[in-house]
This record gives sequence, C-alpha cells and structure tokens, in this order.
Amino acid sequence: MMNRLGRILFFSMLGGALLLPYGLHARDKDQQDIPADKKQDSGKKKGDNSSKPSDTAKNLKKLQKELATPYKKWLEEEVPYIISNEERTAFLQMQTNEEREQFIEAFWQRRNPDPDSVENSFKEEHYRRIAYANEHFSSGMAGWRTDRGRIYIMWGPPDEIQTHTSGETYNRPVEEGGGQTKVFAFDNWRYRYMEGIGNDITIEFVDPTGTGEFHMTLNPGEKDALATVPNGGVSMSEAMGMSSRAQRFNRSDGSTAPLPMQGALVSQKMNEFTRLEQWAKVQAPPPVKFKDLEEVVSSRIVRNQITFDYHTDFLRITSDSILVPITVQIQNKQLTFRTRDGVHSATLNLFARISTLSGRIVQTFEDTIQRDFPDSLLESSLKAYSIYQKAVPLRPGLYKIDLVIKDVNSGNVGVLNTRLTVSPIPDDKFDASSLILADQIEPVSSKDIGVGQFVLGSTKVRPKLNAEFRADQPLGIYLQFYNLKVDDKTHKNDLSLDVKVSQGQQTVAHNVKTGEQLKQNGEQVTFEQVIAPKTLPPGKYKLEIQAVDLLTKQTVSRSADFTVTPVAVNSAEANSATGR
Repeated sequence: MMNRLGRILFFSMLGGALLLPYGLHARDKDQQDIPADKKQDSGKKKGDNSSKPSDTAKNLKKLQKELATPYKKWLEEEVPYIISNEERTAFLQMQTNEEREQFIEAFWQRRNPDPDSVENSFKEEHYRRIAYANEHFSSGMAGWRTDRGRIYIMWGPPDEIQTHTSGETYNRPVEEGGGQTKVFAFDNWRYRYMEGIGNDITIEFVDPTGTGEFHMTLNPGEKDALATVPNGGVSMSEAMGMSSRAQRFNRSDGSTAPLPMQGALVSQKMNEFTRLEQWAKVQAPPPVKFKDLEEVVSSRIVRNQITFDYHTDFLRITSDSILVPITVQIQNKQLTFRTRDGVHSATLNLFARISTLSGRIVQTFEDTIQRDFPDSLLESSLKAYSIYQKAVPLRPGLYKIDLVIKDVNSGNVGVLNTRLTVSPIPDDKFDASSLILADQIEPVSSKDIGVGQFVLGSTKVRPKLNAEFRADQPLGIYLQFYNLKVDDKTHKNDLSLDVKVSQGQQTVAHNVKTGEQLKQNGEQVTFEQVIAPKTLPPGKYKLEIQAVDLLTKQTVSRSADFTVTPVAVNSAEANSATGR
C-alpha cells in the first residue's frame, strides 16, 4: 500500500496534479505493470519525503479525497451530459462522502417521474441509453464517449436514421450543390422535435477515417470522399461552369460542399449561424425562455400587481393519465398597451411550473399572449377579457402549481401558488369528466384535431370562467362519460342522460337523451350541446346532469351554476366582450 501511495505522490509532484482518468482499476493495472525495483525506488522516495508529519497528513488527506473514484466516475462518466453546471459546481464543493451520497440520491429523485415508486424510470432509462451507446457506438473508445453516444444519451433514440456506407454513390441535394459523388460512411439522425431547439432537427455524423468513429459535423461537405480528387464528384453547378471546384474551399461559412445552383431555394438549415446555433444547443440542456419568471416562481416572491382568474378541468386519457386543461383569464383593462400605427398592443409572458408536494418538477410551460386592438375597438375591448389555456397530461396525485404572468410593457407581475389535486378515473367504474360551461363549442377541421388551445379531441371548447352568459350569447355544455358497458349482443352501450336547468326550487328546462343521440367512441360518450340563454330571464341558474348506465345501473352526476345577464345596449361593447 505504501509503495502505491509513494508512486502516486511521486507522479503528483512531477506533473503538478494528480490525474485519475481511468479510476482505481486503471491504477491497479498500472501498478502491477511496474517492475519490482521501480516499486522499491518509489517507496524510498516516498520515505524521503515523509520527514515532515504535517506535509504527510496534508498529502494523505488530499490523496484520500482524490481516490474517491466512485464519485469521480459518477460525475465524469455516468452523468456528464445531463448534469447542469450549477449541480456540477455544488457536487464539487461537497466535503464528505456522506454529502456526495445524499447529493446523488437527490439528483436522481429530482428527475424521478414517479417519486412514490421504488423504481426510478428516468434513472433506468438513462443507464439503458448508456448501455445501448456502449454496445452500438464504441470505436476504440467507450460508446458513451462518442458523439453519437452523447446525443443518444441526452436526447434518446432519433425518430429516423439515414445510414450511408463508405464508397456509396450519393446524390447531393440542391443545397449541397447537386450532382453525384462517393462518400465516406455517414449517418443522418432526424428528430421531429427537440425541447428548446425546435422541430425537424437533423444531426449528421461522419466517419472520414473508416475506423467506425463517427463524429458530429457542421460541414455538409466533409462526407464527400472525392472532394480532393481531381474531376471527382463534380457538382451540377461545377459541371455547368457556374462555379469552380476551388470555391468549395474558399467558402466563409465553414462548409466545403459545392456551391448550390444559382437561383436554387436553399433551406434556412444550411445557414451558417443556424448550424452553429443548433450545434451548441444539442449539446446543452434545453434553455428556459423566461428566466425572470422562473426566478419569481423559485424564490416564492408574491407581487400581485396583476390579478387573474384560474381554472382547471379533468378529462381521462388512460386509467393512470389525466388531461388537465389549465385556463387563465385576465381583464384587458389591467394590460398596458403601446400604440403604433393606430394599433394598440399588449404582451404578456406566462410561465408555469407543476411540481409534486416534495418539490420534484413534473411539468413546466411558458408562452406569450399577444393582444392587438385598433383605435375603434380599444375602449370597448378594455371591458373584455384575454383567455389562455394549456392542456397538460398528469398522473393522478397531489401537485402544486406556480404560475406567473408578466406584462412586458409595464413590468407588472401576477403570481399564483396553489394546490392541484388530480383524481384517478379507473377503468372499471362508470365515471365522467369535469362539466365545462363554454361560450364557444364548435368542431375543428381534421388537421386541427387535438392541436391548439381549447381543442378537446375534435371539438374546440372555450370555457367561460365566470359562468356569466349574456342573453344573446351561446351557452355551451361539454361533458365526457367513460367506461360504459357494451352489450354483448348489440355491441352498443345503453346510456340515459337527464339534463335539467333550475332556478331556486323551480325547474325551468328539462331534457332526456339516450346514448344513441350523443357522440360515441367505444366505451366513451361525449355530450355536447349549445342552448340559447335568451330563453331564460336574467338571473342565476343551476345546471344538473345525471347519467345512468342502464346495463350496470351505475349513476354519475355533475352540476354547475351559471348566470344569465341582459344584452348589452351598446352593440360594439357586446361584440368586444365575446372576442376574448
């Protein structure tokens, strides 16, 4: 043991620092390879330097700290691509192994999608990716160290891979100059979406050495095996005399690909700054768009200069996944407008964070709300509202939601911190979604199904948060029913729906529907109806819906209060109020 310590201290003094790139195993192997006489020399040198007990104690303390290779390995080999700079700095400041163990445990727990589970699916997936990278991307080095391994570990498997072998004939796209050439082996990895980067991201890996070591490249011309071969792989523009081969190597954008054809439409992806930006972002964690709003959430600062209404609904996706539309509504009179060319514009930045009660973040989203009004509508629009909705899938459980809205023009901020309870909707019980009262219910086109704000399946449902409807406004009702039993003979469900509107003790409207009159999708039935409040005098009402599965005799009830108000005298005011 003393020989081993002496050897390490000896090289520490020679090199100025102790480097441990391969961990204890590598050091043990190196130690075994040293001849016996060398080991003895090292031991003597160590003995010569041990005359000062204080220096020896310092060296041993430093050595003990640096020999904690499991933690060094964890930091530099297991999580280097997913740990943030702040976390790395904090870990390096830990003084004891107990602190490091606690940090590692908290590190994985913060990323655990189900903190109540014994298993951590994020951690398991991370190590699965490392194992996959080592198995498929190694080339003289461990697969996780390669560029392909790095991207795979950080972003997961690509949605599409285009593989090209060495010596293959390659037809260049127009933006790469067109024409045919021979190429080195290369892969194109395409991701439909990368968080914080964008849509349709393609990453190219090239193996110009033929060793199997594919590296990520910014240069689309690097894969051209005939680039330096005279008259080899001539591009279309070069063949037509529009450009010369020498121009490939004089480009200012870092590419050695042939110049594109004159007049050819070149994708923005080929722009040198776009390529550099993508290069940086794919190797970094997704950025937070509104850092100032995240700081407000993190520091629990409450500065309610803006007040807004907030509402959540709950619709079933699966037995362990609930769709939660989160709706925010703010009065336009609270916004600060700036005028330009006769248009009054206000901008809101919104940031929201959903976390478990233990503090683990499960969802964040951020967006910009833009409101523009011409001079003629500004005054009436100030009496209306701006509404925003984001639907997020969550597992049943207790959550905390922190929501911040900032007026960009004034700097005013509104903050909401509240509890969010997501109840399960099991597979074996007749149940229903939230009852939604809306001022707009309409079908959407096939291309917009499930896309955009307020869209639930094939229907746009814009909720009215205050449940106040003018007599000339439509009152929409939206409700989903789940787990209806299907008759074995008719292959149909048997649902009875009783819809009642009452004022006080008096029933003012009553309607009964069957499942055949509703929108059906297997064991799910959707009730959509629009009624005209003008048939009701101004006042407060209660809507009650009772559904009975006649095959199982199970009953579900939902109710909601709403108010009917008189029609506004000023038609312009009425129109602006509906244009939320």
